[in-house]
Amino acid sequence: MSKHPPRSSAGKPPVRKPAAHAAHEIRIIGGQWKRTKLKVLDKPGLRPTPDRVRETLFNWLGQDLTGWKVLDAFAGTGALGFEAASRGAKDAVLVEQDSALVLQLQKLKAQLQADALRVQRGDGVAAIAQSAPGSLHLIFLDPPFDAELFAPALRHCARALAADGWVYLEAPRAWGDEELLPLGLRVHRYLKAGMVHAHLLAPAA
Repeated sequence: MSKHPPRSSAGKPPVRKPAAHAAHEIRIIGGQWKRTKLKVLDKPGLRPTPDRVRETLFNWLGQDLTGWKVLDAFAGTGALGFEAASRGAKDAVLVEQDSALVLQLQKLKAQLQADALRVQRGDGVAAIAQSAPGSLHLIFLDPPFDAELFAPALRHCARALAADGWVYLEAPRAWGDEELLPLGLRVHRYLKAGMVHAHLLAPAA
């Protein structure tokens, strides 16, 4: 019996499609898990925040997040939430709707024994809206670029933030104070890296 793979009618071996949800990696940049590589799923539209942008963001934030309460409202790969927990956040909640991504985030949490980190399946906008007023030091806001979720999510951020809190907004375009001030927020820092527009927002008051 031949052990050669079956050939197509054109005489060529069949093309093997890549397995669904093939694993890729992200790297934690700083903190207790510095340089740790975490496997993430390869799914359409999943867009981990680039290393350069994450490094700049945590330079803006001052590196040490000890004692902070953090909400990663559209966690995806978990790159931002795990980075925050690595740098000392005492309560980092990662919210994600996709069940496969939730399962992967739970595996990564177990791998790192990240006790300060919680993974929950749900809607990111609702998670911000349901947060206690003034309870959060940092909100990561990085929804799918093709979703109409930016404005609805931003509307709830100012209420949920502590007076000295921050919102990290990653978007396909720049957001200016003329749009943000009516929502109770203002631009503190801004960076464009490729197609990514990264903003660090502060309460306007």
